[in-house]
Amino acid sequence: MATTVTTTSQVLLCTNRAIFATRTRFRKPDPVALEAQKWSSQSLRVSKLKPLVVCHAARRKPTTAIQPETENENSRRLFQTSLWVAEAVYILWLFLLPYAPGDPVWAISSDTVNSLLGLSLNFFFVLPLFNSVGINFIDAPVLHPMSEGLFNFVIGWTFMFAPLLFTDGKRDRYKGSLDVLWGFQMFLTNTFLIPYMAIRLNAPESDYTPSKRSQLGDVMTNGAPIVGLVGGGICLISALWALYGRMDSNFGGISERWEFLINYLGSERLAYAFIWDIVLYSVFQPWLIGDNLQNVKSDKIGIVNYLRFVPVIGLVAYLLCLNLDEEL
Repeated sequence: MATTVTTTSQVLLCTNRAIFATRTRFRKPDPVALEAQKWSSQSLRVSKLKPLVVCHAARRKPTTAIQPETENENSRRLFQTSLWVAEAVYILWLFLLPYAPGDPVWAISSDTVNSLLGLSLNFFFVLPLFNSVGINFIDAPVLHPMSEGLFNFVIGWTFMFAPLLFTDGKRDRYKGSLDVLWGFQMFLTNTFLIPYMAIRLNAPESDYTPSKRSQLGDVMTNGAPIVGLVGGGICLISALWALYGRMDSNFGGISERWEFLINYLGSERLAYAFIWDIVLYSVFQPWLIGDNLQNVKSDKIGIVNYLRFVPVIGLVAYLLCLNLDEEL
């Protein structure tokens, strides 16, 4: 019986089991377990990939806005061709051909020259204002207030285009001087703005580097709010002057002045050209502002985007809301 007890309590039997158990840690894995583990990891990968697919599709949806650089090439060329055609028509119809109201450039009358000189002397109503307060170093020419109002209205609007051009994101595609361009536009004719609008539609250069703004550009850009207030004020004064200016000079009331304006537009080439300028400005203003809304303060973009279609007022809003804290 002692022998029976010894064999049932063998320590070696327990030790062998421990050794056997230790060896099973390094034995070849069970194929069934491997298959289950592989299936589990594949399921986990699929579950992890699904949100990525949904996220990727969601990120594609907002890319509906068409940027100027990604516009259809045919549309871009169509716009450019239309602008160059408009430039040719502007020059031929307003300067050279005799069919528009008034005299062409090659047959301009002395009355037209004298009228243009008188309007230039009354630029921004400076001389009439000086004369009204007793400063008479030069007497302001007495012209019809309708013609003075129309002239200064267009000039005041042109004045405000300077900061808009100098902050245009595509201005470097025009290789000429913006100072000269705006100067000709301001003091000669609007015909110089049409080619700029066509050239700025050129395809961007691959090695493009922004050019340094001129001194005039810096002054006009940094002083954009002042330019907007002055230009907008001149446009408002011009409208009021056309209707109520020189009431003591026997130019009649509003009805007589309106009748004069109709006859003036139908007989004077300069006045007729001003109407063309107003129409072109009404197209170019929202176009340029819409392409440069990134220059506006973030909390003012909505109102500027809405007002840009309103002649003069939209440009005043753009200049007053420019974000001058950032490089434009």
